[in-house]
Amino acid sequence: MSQKLAKPDSEPGFSLAIRVYYEDTDSGGMVYYANYLKFMERTRTEWLRSLGFEQDALREHEGLLFAVRRAEIDYHKPALFNDLLRVTAVLSGSGGASLDFEHQVLREADGTLCCRGRVKVACLNVKTLRPQRIPDNLLAEFADVL
Repeated sequence: MSQKLAKPDSEPGFSLAIRVYYEDTDSGGMVYYANYLKFMERTRTEWLRSLGFEQDALREHEGLLFAVRRAEIDYHKPALFNDLLRVTAVLSGSGGASLDFEHQVLREADGTLCCRGRVKVACLNVKTLRPQRIPDNLLAEFADVL
């Protein structure tokens, strides 16, 4: 279940609802810290999909892939087993071969901020694994966001 967000500050973005499963938690029933990165990854992937870009097709037809270059996370309150979370993604910047995202992980029931993250994603050439310019057709989809 996903939907586009209308943020109060008018920044376009995307959000995805994610249920916390037992496998996402540690022995204390809290989301294991590294799993927040997985939730953010799913949200970015679903955002691309909602824009009509499948990552396997980008790899096959455009010869590119995206890889996380840097991630910074601030943990605020733990998400717990069976919580329904709302994970948001806002594109905050781009370079010739990179995209910068701001993420929030919120507890759906009460809006509690569980985690905030900043992720830089690099566009790489599939064959060389070297940076590659982001194709114009993909950048055009983000033009209204930046």
